[in-house]
Amino acid sequence: MVEHLGDPEAVLVIDETSFLKKGEKSVGVTRQYSGTAGKVENCQVGVFLAYATPRGKAFIDRALYLPEEEWATDEQRRQAANVPAEVGFATKGKLAQRMLSRAFEAEVPAKWVTADEVYGNDGKLRRWLEAKKKPYVLAVARSHPLMVAFRSKRAEEVVAEAPPEAWQRVEVGAGSKGPRVYDWARARLPYECEEGWAQWLLVRRSVSQPEELAYYRAYGPEEATVEELAKVAGSRWSIEEGFERAKGEVGLDHYEVRRWDGWHRHITLCLLAHAFLEVTRAAANDGTEDGATTPGKKGS
Repeated sequence: MVEHLGDPEAVLVIDETSFLKKGEKSVGVTRQYSGTAGKVENCQVGVFLAYATPRGKAFIDRALYLPEEEWATDEQRRQAANVPAEVGFATKGKLAQRMLSRAFEAEVPAKWVTADEVYGNDGKLRRWLEAKKKPYVLAVARSHPLMVAFRSKRAEEVVAEAPPEAWQRVEVGAGSKGPRVYDWARARLPYECEEGWAQWLLVRRSVSQPEELAYYRAYGPEEATVEELAKVAGSRWSIEEGFERAKGEVGLDHYEVRRWDGWHRHITLCLLAHAFLEVTRAAANDGTEDGATTPGKKGS
């Protein structure tokens, strides 16, 4: 992905997807919330890291979530599924941090990180990114607590005080029904940052249904505009499209494996196949003949 679609303005996108399963033998499977089903189901959950650029979007890392009581601390189930001894319980936020750390160490060119509320509400993940000076736009709950004027307020309370002129309309990308257009506003947060850096509360409001709001914590260079932050937030949809394509085109969820290594082998191979297709699409859109090679070069 970096070789063919690398872009210093890229966004690293974290999200999870579930794999519905029957029985209780497959590694990591238990009754837990499934975003795929929209309710608690018997499933496995994987956390994924995607790489989003204007030319293409695909996954670059993955991690299987092991529920603590049902799997991470159950030695009998761990042994049956061949879970490595060094693998312990890790929250989804911690799994995200590990994948991002690998991307940073590999010097993957990217400017921003974005994710949904599961990760935005994780204070440890946010502080870790801030310590590394990695800009982010992370969704948070409407009840997310913020210190404003020496008082603790919920995110929704801060937004309620925004004057009409604080909002601006921004198109954040193409959707299945046309351009995604929302109203956006932000408020600078009084948290200590290094010189030249800032934190904000960012809010998205539906144009047709103004009561529908989404909230984000943002951190980045002071000169970052509302439009830039909004487009970073909007890039999170790319990973949802990636899941849909990977499941429909390369069989990401079509497997019958029970052990730790089997899951990782299948998922990794599917992500590679998906990345190949995305590079091929990008090359076709550019007018090049072979999606597997850069223009002017031959390869397989």
